[in-house]
Amino acid sequence: MFARTERLLLRPGWAEDAAALHQVISDEMIVRNLATAPWPYQPSDADMFLQRWTEGVDSRFVMVQRTASTPRLIGCISLDPQADGTPELGYWIARPYWGLGFATEAGRHMVELAKTLGHRQIKASHFVDNPASGAVLRKLGFRATGQRSQRYSAARGTYVAAVDYIHDLGHGPVDADPNLPSAMRCTRWPHDKREGWRLHAA
Repeated sequence: MFARTERLLLRPGWAEDAAALHQVISDEMIVRNLATAPWPYQPSDADMFLQRWTEGVDSRFVMVQRTASTPRLIGCISLDPQADGTPELGYWIARPYWGLGFATEAGRHMVELAKTLGHRQIKASHFVDNPASGAVLRKLGFRATGQRSQRYSAARGTYVAAVDYIHDLGHGPVDADPNLPSAMRCTRWPHDKREGWRLHAA
């Protein structure tokens, strides 16, 4: 699937994205806030991540900034299924694009996608020393549960306290918001357009 937001294309990750992905994520300030990413982040880690792209996750996207020239990969966002069936929103943004609203823009789409897929709730969390992520989650309608969990950070080599959030979406399957611009609704990726979305790293 893919979707367009105001400034982004959300699309599947491809094997040929590995170099661009490695360039933008191999930043300790990013990886230290991710629960599963290794550090140092090697080119082989990008290759492996893209090879596993669709394993059990239909709603995982790279964020590609639409530009007047070559598009740029600036992050990733996903709804990953948890053991209880509730999806968890996860994302990261390349450091040059922090504070520009890209996470909120992509996150709004993911909330609408979760409704369309019939989910009643979405989970999310952030490490306690990453309050900027909490600000994004609150903008998206998440509320803190009042609980904290311990999550392992490979980059830090230890467990770190995380603030847990939940977003209540309603009861039962929900149709896509009819007021949502059609460009933001997920559709199948048009393979004939793939060549035009080759990347430059951020």
